[in-house]
Amino acid sequence: MASIESKDIRKIIVACDAGMGSSVMLASQVRKQLKGTQIQVEHTPVNSIPDDADVILCHVGLADRARKSAPGRVLVPFQVFIGDPAVTKLISTIKSGGTVDA
Repeated sequence: MASIESKDIRKIIVACDAGMGSSVMLASQVRKQLKGTQIQVEHTPVNSIPDDADVILCHVGLADRARKSAPGRVLVPFQVFIGDPAVTKLISTIKSGGTVDA
């Protein structure tokens, strides 16, 4: 299982499928919540996750494709685009310091 220390996170990718505007909203929300940190938040198609992604956020329905696209990277799957506990936990772990597990 992959993991990363919160202090080592530089880029979070919100991976989506074509046409999922909700991923753009989630990326924007995460960006706002991490304002003041040095972490970049971007959204990309699930099949085009960049090599420099440290943490990948994606809907549970896309998790298998994201794992194939970015093997060995920390993957945080979520169920709902707004207010999901997995996203909330990721943000609080980053802010308080600690380890983010895949």
